[in-house]
Amino acid sequence: MKKSATAAFATVTLAAAMAVGAIAPATAAVTETTSIEKIQGTGAASGMVGQQVTVRAVVTGAYAEGGIRGFYVQSAGSGSEVSAEGSSGIFVYSPSGVAKVAVGDHVQVTGTVGEYFGLTQISASASDIEVLTEPADAVKPLAIDIPSADNERERFESMLVDPQGEWTVADNYSLNQFGEMTLAEGTSEILPGERTLRQATDAFAPGSAQAQALEAENERRALVLDDGATLNFLGARSNKSVPLPYLSAGHRVSVGAQATFTSPVIMDYRYDLWRMQPQGQVVGSEDADIPAAFAQIKPEGPADVGGNVTVGSFNVLNYFTTTGDQLSGCTYYTDREGQPVTVRGGCDARGAANGESLERQQAKIVSALNTFDADVLVLEEIENSARFGLERDEALATLVDALNQAAGKQQWKFVPSPESVPADEDVIRTAMIYKGAAVKPIDESVILDDAAFDNARDPLAQAFQAVGGNSKSRFLVLANHFKSKGSDPKDGSENADKGDGAGAWNAARVEQAEALVDFAEGLKKERNTNKVLLAGDFNAYSAEEPIQVLAEAGYVDLGAAADTRSYLFAGRTGSLDHILGSPEVAQQVTGETIWNINATESVAYEYSRYNYNVAQLFSPDQFRSSDHDPVLVGLQLDK
Repeated sequence: MKKSATAAFATVTLAAAMAVGAIAPATAAVTETTSIEKIQGTGAASGMVGQQVTVRAVVTGAYAEGGIRGFYVQSAGSGSEVSAEGSSGIFVYSPSGVAKVAVGDHVQVTGTVGEYFGLTQISASASDIEVLTEPADAVKPLAIDIPSADNERERFESMLVDPQGEWTVADNYSLNQFGEMTLAEGTSEILPGERTLRQATDAFAPGSAQAQALEAENERRALVLDDGATLNFLGARSNKSVPLPYLSAGHRVSVGAQATFTSPVIMDYRYDLWRMQPQGQVVGSEDADIPAAFAQIKPEGPADVGGNVTVGSFNVLNYFTTTGDQLSGCTYYTDREGQPVTVRGGCDARGAANGESLERQQAKIVSALNTFDADVLVLEEIENSARFGLERDEALATLVDALNQAAGKQQWKFVPSPESVPADEDVIRTAMIYKGAAVKPIDESVILDDAAFDNARDPLAQAFQAVGGNSKSRFLVLANHFKSKGSDPKDGSENADKGDGAGAWNAARVEQAEALVDFAEGLKKERNTNKVLLAGDFNAYSAEEPIQVLAEAGYVDLGAAADTRSYLFAGRTGSLDHILGSPEVAQQVTGETIWNINATESVAYEYSRYNYNVAQLFSPDQFRSSDHDPVLVGLQLDK
């Protein structure tokens, strides 16, 4: 617990009795021990900080490598219940002595009690640690439903526990860097059946009491499962030579997957968070110290959405065929050997550093798109090749060629840029590709050139008609990529982050939503159809104002019925990616799905993390081909 204790350290010497011609035999020093429970106490910090103590206990966790530099001990025979005096476990900080002990050893430790950023510990040198030969009663893992309140967790800080209840992987982003993941306990009481930690503004209006209550519940349900180390795997080169914990190319730890504890863990407090530590450092995906099993979620393809035409949205994560090495001034993110992998800055390119890296990126995107059963597919974050003195559609054409080559047939086509394009566009753009056997484009595409999108990507519109159908099967698709939530201006304006969960630039996104509605209304008349689909990355969660603007205009969020979300940020799941339909097309929807292959997977699988770690996790498959999950809807259109 966050407390400390004084140790009564006393040495008793026997007086030497002198007799004529004889010397009394010497006696060994007797050491008085202090119970761990007394040291820990029941408060937030030990009452014995700064005092020297001696404890006898059983080692429950030891970490000679990886940065923790110490071990946990617990009172012999304890664990079946929590003592009224305090926790029965404590951490021993001993960089020089940890190699002397192993889990299960009965030890005597003498050292000084301290509080280290909230964790009670004993600091001891190697000479003050003795492995005892006398037997000790085994420690029993405390079977408990982990409470959410700090003071309740304090009562078993540093103890060996057997977590009860149901657990779900809620966040795996930090597995790639710090070897830790967040688990969610049970299900939400506010959103019945919700196993992950839902982004509050995906369900409730920003700043509302409901949103605040959901976020408070999220915090109560979350608990970190660590790897028994403090390594930054993106830091020193030596750290990158240690295989990432829990992950391998064939074994993933996916958000939404069930986690089942297979061995006990130690309740720990580090870096301002409660954590569950394994009993030893986890190295790789098959280490004996891994304390949990994770259900393997392997969606080979999106769920069937029915209909005779399918429409999807896919963010291709800065797909640039103009690589960094073709430009001057680029800086790079590099692998563990110092080789460039992706562009960091200094130039207009945003994707792969070179041709080899682009091949890896393209392989994952092609695998995903050719498995994603869409007849019309909106793309975001693709290179605007005009910014590099090329035809605007150069990168788009390259991607389509790669898709067709992998498919072994000419099934994909791209929607050409219109004759009129905005004068000043971003380096990334929206685009559309389609399957010529299913649909055909009607008239030229149109780009919305409106001041509302000066800080975002301009929407692209294209009318389609089912092959073999008449005007009754005609529909409009508008591709979108609204202003992101980042880069807070912090200027007190309407676009500054107000702390209500909507992020920065909300006012800009609202203005973009209003302009999009007007754009769609005009196109309905020009393209002779009321069936309109607004698709893409709106950078707004489902309950936020930009999506509500579209809803008030009559558009229905067609992915809202899907049981999954498209994005993960800061351990919260939500949908920034949407397909909204006008009432006329919404009634013809046969199904909807979000294909969880990207946001739910560790960033360690991205092409951008190739050779970052000695464990090579890259595969030319669909997993982590982007950071957003694609959305798909099925339509039954009259022919």
